[in-house]
Amino acid sequence: MAKGLGIIMFSGTADKFIPLGVLTQTAANLGVPVRIFVTGFALPYFTKNKPEPRFPKEFEDMVPKVHEGMERVKAPTWYDMLKDAKELGDVKVYVCSLMAEIVGVKKEDMDPIVDDVVGAAFFMNETEDYEIIFI
Repeated sequence: MAKGLGIIMFSGTADKFIPLGVLTQTAANLGVPVRIFVTGFALPYFTKNKPEPRFPKEFEDMVPKVHEGMERVKAPTWYDMLKDAKELGDVKVYVCSLMAEIVGVKKEDMDPIVDDVVGAAFFMNETEDYEIIFI
């Protein structure tokens, strides 16, 4: 059995942020350590001036129903789920140092939810015995 859950968050679309929040919060509730490695198009959503994630064009017909359903069940936002998970358990959010350098973002530009800016080798060493998923 894996010792934890490693999530590589690459996508910057809303359909990916919802499972990020749900899986992270669920793992934290179960006492499973989680390490999130933010890279690619997800990086802007972990900065202080983060945009609101948008759904991909192919899902635009479902967006009103998803928003309505989330309000109806009082589902927290992906960000609130991550915050709660970090308060509950062993959850760390890391931003990829290479991608941060590429897009010109520094550690001081990161949202407080981010624990550190690290390289891929650091993440791979830290999650050596973890189950890894790519979102």
